Amino acid sequence: MPKLPTYFISHGGGPWPWLPNMRQMLASLEISLARMPAEIGTTPKAILMISGHWEEDDFAVMSAARPGMLYDYGGFPPETYKITYPAPGAPELAQRTADLIKSAGLPTHLDPKRGFDHGTFAPAYVMYPNAEIPIFQVSLQHSYDPATHFALGRAIAPLRDEGVLIVGSGLSYHNLRLFGPGAKAPSAAFDAWLSDIMALPGGQRTKALLDWENAPSARICHPQEDHLVPLFAALGAAENEGATMVYHDKNVFGGVTASSYRIG
Repeated sequence: MPKLPTYFISHGGGPWPWLPNMRQMLASLEISLARMPAEIGTTPKAILMISGHWEEDDFAVMSAARPGMLYDYGGFPPETYKITYPAPGAPELAQRTADLIKSAGLPTHLDPKRGFDHGTFAPAYVMYPNAEIPIFQVSLQHSYDPATHFALGRAIAPLRDEGVLIVGSGLSYHNLRLFGPGAKAPSAAFDAWLSDIMALPGGQRTKALLDWENAPSARICHPQEDHLVPLFAALGAAENEGATMVYHDKNVFGGVTASSYRIG
């Protein structure tokens, strides 16, 4: 199997693929996610998601054979709390992943109880609606430290040669208190900066992203960077490879500019 690329994707909002109005608003995101299997060109052995909705003191690895569902959102219709995405887990790959993380000198543990959060099951449903490909998650660390999450990516990079698709699932803009027209200028400024940085050679790109807080409107776009940090892991796993923008929208949630990238 060829070496797989990595991705940093926007995962939209809550259970959006099951809500017609949100699905219509995120139509271009849906197109980009649905296109991924063809872009990859082969069926992954498994998908490793690093979601902005799971963080621990260390890098926890989901190890359940049949992960459950985590409805980690509020204010949506009752039926969205009964959604199932019955993809199998990947216990053996979870152990392999934990071993790689540990070998890199990073703290880790297996979590047999963790279920899929919406940063995983919402985009996965669009990518692979039949839920046949095994999926497991690795958590972020509470610290959000960029260098540590790049190190996580480097540690798990060998999985790309073993048929595992590594996906950082977040949002290039995530300020829940600033959507609509007020988000237009800051999100556009940050997104333009990110686009320029993603086009740099690997070492320069890493250096710039370690200093992301000095980007235009950085802290307006990411007052808490949980949805940006998955990017660092995705890049660490493909550090010297080129990035391609695979999704770009200038009017998400009434004014947000957002983008997704494939690396490698």
